Amino acid sequence: MKSAISEKFMTLFGHEGEFFASAGRINLIGEHTDYNGGYVFPGAIDRGMLAEISLNGTERVCAYALDLDEYVEFGIEESDIPEQGWAKYIFGVCREIIKRGGRIGGFNTVFAGDVPLGAGMSSSAALESTFAFALNELFGLGIDRFELARIGQATEHNYCGVNCGIMDQFASIFGKKGNLMRLDCKTLEYKYYPFNPEGYSLVLLDSAVKHELASSAYNRRRESCENVVKAIRKRHPEVEFLRDAGMEWLDEVKDEISEEDYKRAEYVIGEIRRVLEVCDALERGDYETVGRKMYETHYGMSRLYEVSCEELDFLNEVAKKCGVTGSRIMGGGFGGCTINLVRNELHDGFIAEAKASFAAKFGHEPKVYDVVISDGARRL
Repeated sequence: MKSAISEKFMTLFGHEGEFFASAGRINLIGEHTDYNGGYVFPGAIDRGMLAEISLNGTERVCAYALDLDEYVEFGIEESDIPEQGWAKYIFGVCREIIKRGGRIGGFNTVFAGDVPLGAGMSSSAALESTFAFALNELFGLGIDRFELARIGQATEHNYCGVNCGIMDQFASIFGKKGNLMRLDCKTLEYKYYPFNPEGYSLVLLDSAVKHELASSAYNRRRESCENVVKAIRKRHPEVEFLRDAGMEWLDEVKDEISEEDYKRAEYVIGEIRRVLEVCDALERGDYETVGRKMYETHYGMSRLYEVSCEELDFLNEVAKKCGVTGSRIMGGGFGGCTINLVRNELHDGFIAEAKASFAAKFGHEPKVYDVVISDGARRL
């Protein structure tokens, strides 16, 4: 990938640039908890975005997306927003840096990635983090890592129409090889947990069903959670997020909220608890408990939060039948991947069965990604 980027960069711009990279991410557990002030438990992976960049001394960005074979130029004023969806991520990062007082100019770039689009591995956050980190370095802005993550998040909010939490950008910026990270999304305190499970591997099965998080479904679920918080706050004014409430407080307002809002909140409150239980289990080296909690998460996402789909539920059932330790839908939902914690001796048989049975039912095999926990944003 690096050589292809270099070749195209030289062809377009006639000189060499500097290389920067960031990572996609997995989230072992803790889905839809970030915007509810809860905990998430992500890690950066050995797949992501790679960009060659050079400053060009103008006020214009010249960008080429190698994977899409698309070239675009745009300015960095608010009125210069490009039409291409992928370019809006780069433009948004530029604008969010400028809003924070960062003085930047134009640059040339060619980028590519090996994190699949729409598979729940946060290719968009990897793209945002690559450019936020690179521009901070190249222009000597001195922005700290948390603010770089916030710049990526604000790009999603203000330029891409996704009212996302901070987890994806945090993982892409703070990722550390061989470690998962428990992030408290209310306080932004975080802790690294070594994750080198001997005898197990992490496998993603991509259903190849694509989702659009900008769709109204994601935002409707967030609104459900906010509705419940408003109801609970009437009795307990200290409650700021669902993270601050337990099931007993949810039950107090059951008759004042819709059945749908109740189910959404029931899932979130349970999921926040599961993150802490998984952290405790990892400290004991208890991967069986970790796996059991992953299955509980899938059930909640499928039946309570209702962000699964037939293909993902099918892959989860295949994992159960094959004796896989843990399996669940990963990402915002509406398609994408399952993440599977698999004993090494079961790996090949599980993959073979998943491919064959999925193809028999849906007409195509799932894509398989073995992933390793890796570093996040960095200069190469």
